[in-house]
Amino acid sequence: MVRIPGGSFLMGSDAFYPEERPVHPVVVDGFWMDEHPVTVAAFRRFTRATGYLTVAERPVDPADYPGADPAGLVPGALVFRMTPGPVDLDDWRRWWSYTPGASWHRPYGAGSPRNGRDRHPVTQVSFEDARAYAAWAGKELPTEAEWEFAARGGLASAVFPWGDEFTPRGRRMANTWHGRFPWEYRPAGKAGPAPGTTPVGSYPPNGYGLHDMAGNVWEWTRDHYTVRHPDPAPSACCVPRNPRVDTPPPDPAGPAAERFPRRVVKGGSHLCAPAYCLRYRPAARQGQTEDTATCHLGFRCVVR
Repeated sequence: MVRIPGGSFLMGSDAFYPEERPVHPVVVDGFWMDEHPVTVAAFRRFTRATGYLTVAERPVDPADYPGADPAGLVPGALVFRMTPGPVDLDDWRRWWSYTPGASWHRPYGAGSPRNGRDRHPVTQVSFEDARAYAAWAGKELPTEAEWEFAARGGLASAVFPWGDEFTPRGRRMANTWHGRFPWEYRPAGKAGPAPGTTPVGSYPPNGYGLHDMAGNVWEWTRDHYTVRHPDPAPSACCVPRNPRVDTPPPDPAGPAAERFPRRVVKGGSHLCAPAYCLRYRPAARQGQTEDTATCHLGFRCVVR
């Protein structure tokens, strides 16, 4: 783990997506954070020690998904598939599909390889799975404020964890999508295979020594998701210290959607592209329902 010194910073951004606003001052105390996302090898040790079954591996309760086709209520998770050509970007179902058998050890489905991924971030883990691992390890999930402060690496107002330029001197600093999403992927300037995770530590660390704080995989935080940040404190005496959102707000979709509240995920992933999801930035944030498991979502832990 890496020691994060704590301090004050301006959380959020007014320059990109609405949910990142408004910019507001926050103070966080020092803490320890995993140097990189939890790996497949580390998660395997957890499951072997405890016999834990992830949400994606368990039988699906029809009561949790009223109105769903019973034939589709089988263990599995969401898997990304490149489209054969350009598509409108208004419907994520064009490139995401619920795949039976997809889980943390076979993230792309029952027939996908399970070897050679030990140093990759574990994926296909729900919020419950991440929290269970953290408890077993004697750790916790970070708050959104802690995660963002750590991701900035001491660069208070930079766009990315390494500065303001996406590829300084042409160097790629994170595992993100290059090409035209979701059908053309250029891993090294030329059309290549389908995108995926890279081993942790494949890209330079930020100023605090943390790897993969942008791209590779989204990461769970403990905070419930709100559609915007709170307004700035009226004076310096009232700046929030170690803020966290412990209570889920009402879901705009209604009570039925509140069965699985949304938590904040941070950092973007290897599927984030400038024209679709420019969220491989410390200030970026999204809401993800607690039951969700995908091939681009992982986590890391903290100790306070």
